[in-house]
Amino acid sequence: MTFQSINPYSQQVIDTHPSLDDQGIENTLRGCDEAFQQWRKVPYPERAKSLLKLAVLLREQKKQLALTATREMGKTLGEAEAEVEKCAWVCEYYAEHAADFLKDEVIATDASRSFVRYDPIGTVLAIMPWNFPYWQVFRFAAPAVMAGNCGLLKHAPTVLGCANHMKRLFLEAGFPKGVFETLHVGVDQMEQVIADPRIKAVTLTGSGRAGRSVAALAGKYLKKTVMELGGSNGFVVLADADLDAAVDTGMQARFMNAGQSCIAAKRFIVHKDLAGAYQARLLERIKALKFGDPEDPETDLGPLARVDLAEQLEKQVQESVKAGAKLVHGGTRDKALFAPTLLSNIGPGMPAFDEELFGPVLSLMVADSDEEAIRLANSTSFGLGLSIMSSNPDRALELARLTDDGAVFVNELVKSDPRLPFGGTKESGYGRELSQHGIREFVNAKTIYVK
Repeated sequence: MTFQSINPYSQQVIDTHPSLDDQGIENTLRGCDEAFQQWRKVPYPERAKSLLKLAVLLREQKKQLALTATREMGKTLGEAEAEVEKCAWVCEYYAEHAADFLKDEVIATDASRSFVRYDPIGTVLAIMPWNFPYWQVFRFAAPAVMAGNCGLLKHAPTVLGCANHMKRLFLEAGFPKGVFETLHVGVDQMEQVIADPRIKAVTLTGSGRAGRSVAALAGKYLKKTVMELGGSNGFVVLADADLDAAVDTGMQARFMNAGQSCIAAKRFIVHKDLAGAYQARLLERIKALKFGDPEDPETDLGPLARVDLAEQLEKQVQESVKAGAKLVHGGTRDKALFAPTLLSNIGPGMPAFDEELFGPVLSLMVADSDEEAIRLANSTSFGLGLSIMSSNPDRALELARLTDDGAVFVNELVKSDPRLPFGGTKESGYGRELSQHGIREFVNAKTIYVK
């Protein structure tokens, strides 16, 4: 089997990557396991030294790394460079804080000494998507390797150039061979990898379908999992919201990365008192967006990552319109390029409400009250994140207590931050990444009792 990297804007094949055979898989797993036996003994300061060097290399090679991401999955160069910067940040964050997050936790008992220590568990398999080809990986890898684990990356087959860059960078930063490895394999090879006793846990960022499949396999072999799946985030604009701020934040929340983000705002729920003015301002801003060549610095939105993804989005828009939604602007497609789109009159029973629209489509609905807005926000099978726009943060915080999501951001778009736990509820998955919570997902909380 051979994987292809296809430029979604030009539709040209830019690289090919062979998949590993059974012997190649065995060599990789053995290499990670051997590396772990040594890496687990390396003190935190030495691990941190390599991670800080990695941050330096990321910044030094930012333009090269960004160009690969742009050509493999279509995000603009500016967005790709910002993604690389964020990866450097998470490396620095865990280099500074990991030792404190994982220090022994003393618990008073009848023992002479009793405490919990947090030990690494081994090789963690990471199954990662294409939409943030560096950041999704680093937010797993930085805490995992600082905890003393090894990371084994099975990346999306369309962004294997990005995967190869990361493997190279870990080696250049001084990490021993095998501490961070890549695994270019097909879906049909995943069970043998997950079943291998040298794989101790699995983390996945991706679709609900992929999450169910991998979680079932991991459960079959009793492997710990963290699942970061899809989202259909609500963006609630209360009656007292600052209209300018709600428009600015909403545009960024929906159209960043051409709308290809699990935490992008997808369902905009606006109080009736502001609905008319809000839609008019959104329409003006959406019409001004320039979409096209992601390597052009004037471009706001590049193409979707693949033609089939654009076709799926087009179908969802058309079915929503048939179900009663109004196509206010956009809705057109040219191969993987999808025009920035505004839908109004959205409600339950439409793909624009019930499903995740992974692309530059803003779906707008009106609520009669703040309470109805929260009810609509909760009326989804997803539970990743929610934004509430209000000039009264205390009122917004009262409403936040009634929401189901893993995160609520008041007067800000939902975003992942190394300092805060990240993860969802319901069909958006389980477990947490980032912060102290994330680094403790893949360690052995070991009770020590001394009499």
